[in-house]
Amino acid sequence: MSSSPAPSVSLFDHLLELRNRLLRSVLGVLLVFCCLVYFAQDLYQYVAQPLLETMPQGSQMIATDVASPFFAPFKLTLVLSLFIAMPFVLYQVWSFVAPGLYANEKRLIAPLMLGSTVLFYGGIAFAYFLVFPVVFAFYIPPPSL
Repeated sequence: MSSSPAPSVSLFDHLLELRNRLLRSVLGVLLVFCCLVYFAQDLYQYVAQPLLETMPQGSQMIATDVASPFFAPFKLTLVLSLFIAMPFVLYQVWSFVAPGLYANEKRLIAPLMLGSTVLFYGGIAFAYFLVFPVVFAFYIPPPSL
């Protein structure tokens, strides 16, 4: 026997709860961003390292927009902040959805969330350390003789 979901609430209450969960998620990402913004240039250099290693000697990356050299590290830091804050964002999603689920459905979510988080970060590491160097080496032409 499974217990029933929480008692029904109005649409307005659901929308308020959704707004609160979204605001918490955005604030969590912004908090991580504020902690990382000081290191934006260092993070950009670290992420660009696989590309820089495969580029021919004496070449450099170029900016295709006037503001790109300034905004690119901050955009990267914002995306990295989302990656780091993803467990908190997923917890906020879970906290919004969980009251409407049965007990047996809730038990299935814990392994799913843990596995999803591990696979998410594992996929990022796989792409950065294994896929990026191969792709960059493929796209950059060999030096002419």
